[in-house]
Amino acid sequence: MDTIKEELNKSVLKTGTTILGIVCKDGVIMAADRQGTIGNMVWQKNTEKVVKINDYLVFAGCGVASDIRRAEKLIAAELKLKELRSRSRPSVKQAANLLASISYSGIRQPSMIPFQAGVLLAGVNGDGTTELYSIEPAGSAMKVEDYDANLGSGMPYVLGLLERQYKKNMSIKEGIELAKEALKASIQRDVGSGYGIDIFTITKDGIKKEVEQTIEPEYRDREG
Repeated sequence: MDTIKEELNKSVLKTGTTILGIVCKDGVIMAADRQGTIGNMVWQKNTEKVVKINDYLVFAGCGVASDIRRAEKLIAAELKLKELRSRSRPSVKQAANLLASISYSGIRQPSMIPFQAGVLLAGVNGDGTTELYSIEPAGSAMKVEDYDANLGSGMPYVLGLLERQYKKNMSIKEGIELAKEALKASIQRDVGSGYGIDIFTITKDGIKKEVEQTIEPEYRDREG
């Protein structure tokens, strides 16, 4: 158990990303930067970390890329099977608990390298209500009532800003602008985050990508 805890603690420092979920009055905001890293090296500059996995769920992960992609595929497939068997759409809570179970089993099965990914999952239920859940690498699923950045390396910078600027019952429009500011603050200071931002909204009307921005390098002669 101590070995697992040590590995999870180390993984927090290797997540190299900023993911963010914000609960608003009429829905949820999900956002992330675009930089993919391997250790201290920038590996990709256009990585989409916020992913729509079906018609009602949005997924964002931090940690080991292969674990994140595997979790995306597994949750999408398992939910589809569950939907076909029960002939009803699973709730966001059921999806979060299923993902938590996948995370839990990933560190309990004998392996040289345990599952190392934290996830934010947001979605809209059949009755139009929206929910946001945070699933940490050891397999706990927690419903988020305000905002969360899971265990991304940009988390301290994001949470510091949100702690001061988040307002309960804020509008979707206000949430989008707050997500922009939080991600830009993280990109300025976190070496693991950068190169752009993606922002999704999840409301009773569905899932929509609201913002897709890239950061282009520009060199200028220094004056004076």
